[in-house]
Amino acid sequence: MNDCLFCKIIAGEIPSEKVYEDDQVTAFRDINPVAPTHILIIPNKHIASINELTSDDETLVGHLFTTARDLAKQEGISESGYRLIINVGPDGGQVIYHLHLHLIGGQKMRHPMG
Repeated sequence: MNDCLFCKIIAGEIPSEKVYEDDQVTAFRDINPVAPTHILIIPNKHIASINELTSDDETLVGHLFTTARDLAKQEGISESGYRLIINVGPDGGQVIYHLHLHLIGGQKMRHPMG
């Protein structure tokens, strides 16, 4: 996508603080972190949201989550705990329409669901 911010980050057209990159995903620090660790993990393939996933993307989505697990360990938050969040659509808080997983941790967090 020519106008996608995250596609431009993947292509190196926009600077970012990348913490991981392979042939399927790219991970970088959020520019407006809500916690000491706030990393965005995105597929290198442009997928607008969860609603655009197909069965062909199942392995890729699994890789997003295993990358999150590995980055949590690398960041030293895997034992204390962290959140993985995917926002979908405008009412779900999605702002950038390129599927992305937020890895958030490094402080005690309260959540109304538990």
